[in-house]
Amino acid sequence: MATEPDLQISPGLYVPGRCLQWRFGPSGGPGGQHANRAHTRAELTLDLAGCDGLDDSIRARLVEKLGPTVTVTADEERSQLRNRGRARERLAARLAAALVRQRPRRPTRPTRGSQRRRVEAKKRRSQIKKGRGRPGLED
Repeated sequence: MATEPDLQISPGLYVPGRCLQWRFGPSGGPGGQHANRAHTRAELTLDLAGCDGLDDSIRARLVEKLGPTVTVTADEERSQLRNRGRARERLAARLAAALVRQRPRRPTRPTRGSQRRRVEAKKRRSQIKKGRGRPGLED
């Protein structure tokens, strides 16, 4: 049996092919006998907890974001080979997205102009509501 090639997540970062596990089945849906009998749906599973080919810090971040196992499926194509390629692309994209670090948001203060506009709007609203009351003696 041929060995699975390594999966490139980003330049310089690869998941060893030995950590990837494939399962195949019929894709279902319309298509007659071919859809019912041919095993074209590809399911690719990566066991992050058992994969020794990744750096410990990277593996920890992936497990934190995605869990101990990551599974992707592809069944859009009529060919198992093309579905295998799609599943590999999806897994690589999901792993790459999980490794992106979010920049912390730096809180900003309201500008002087926005504070002034807010107070003026509150004063206008207050005058509108004051005008709704019964006319007093001074009117």
